[in-house]
Amino acid sequence: MKNLKMLITLILGTIATTSYSQITTAFYTNDSNSKIAIGYEFNEKLWTDLRIYSGTNIDNFTPEVVLNYNFLRKENYYTYIGGGIILNNINGVVVPIGVGIKPFENLKNLSINIECNPLYETDLEDLFIRGFIGIRYKIN
Repeated sequence: MKNLKMLITLILGTIATTSYSQITTAFYTNDSNSKIAIGYEFNEKLWTDLRIYSGTNIDNFTPEVVLNYNFLRKENYYTYIGGGIILNNINGVVVPIGVGIKPFENLKNLSINIECNPLYETDLEDLFIRGFIGIRYKIN
């Protein structure tokens, strides 16, 4: 637990000290889970998210840290793949694969994300294929 707190403090500290206009916020949901996220875009290709699962208390605090790569970016959509980890209540490795669609001409910083999120749960030694839909906003 001490290492988890140190990891989260390091990530949040890095985001807070290096970010200015590339901060993002997001909300993802499916039929059994939802999570909120704060992220940082390093450039047009590489971005990260710290996602916190809802319904968790301080003892069950469940973060998901992912690093994503935009392999296709167009004016109205982008596609991405990434990798990351989940710790505490769920322990495992995730591989987010998704598309972000920008449906509004006057809100280019807003995207609707559809994500396939395979999870290898290390405690159960099993693979779960999960899907999420979400909304993501880049703060300028």
